[in-house]
Amino acid sequence: MMFDEFEKIGIIPVVVLDKPEDAKPLAKVLCEGGLPCAEVTFRTAAAEESIKIMAKEFPNMLVGAGTVLTPEQVDRAVTAGAKFIVSPGLNPKVVKHCLDKNIPVTPGTQTPSEMEQALELGLKVVKFFPAEPAGGLNMIKAVAAPYVDLKFIPTGGISAKNVRDYLGFKKILACGGSWMVKKDLVNEGKWDELLKLVKEAAEIVKEVRG
Repeated sequence: MMFDEFEKIGIIPVVVLDKPEDAKPLAKVLCEGGLPCAEVTFRTAAAEESIKIMAKEFPNMLVGAGTVLTPEQVDRAVTAGAKFIVSPGLNPKVVKHCLDKNIPVTPGTQTPSEMEQALELGLKVVKFFPAEPAGGLNMIKAVAAPYVDLKFIPTGGISAKNVRDYLGFKKILACGGSWMVKKDLVNEGKWDELLKLVKEAAEIVKEVRG
């Protein structure tokens, strides 16, 4: 089950790639560093090709597409090799399209109404976005209580400084973050620096979750 894998990995790197040639070395860094997962944001021209490269070169890696806004983008991402779909908000069309195709999907939610919509659609895991601006862990704790079956993947404003707190709360399945895949370091090809950041993030997961 995909969501069990997310829980094991603990931190889902949110990746923005401008050049497809960066996909393979970055995937290598993520796998070697202990976070064999990437949510490739679908808002750059390089996203589709990057997903294709990562999925082909690292078949055991969990490669998905983020910032997916339409059913058509779902199809393009899945054709490229995406194993899961993430969207910033809850679009019932996108969610239903994914469920019809048996593709794991985590839509963004922020309010109880959106969380109830997600439950109504049959989801057990939602993204909480943007996490920090929307009240962070305190907000999740406050809204999680009535929804006993719902788990959260907070994304947005998560960093090495606050991720421990999030991971320590039982309703958090995993956290999404980009601090270990900084865009400037990727663009400059600083793979050693990125490997160090990825390893540090993976260590935090081990420290909190054992």
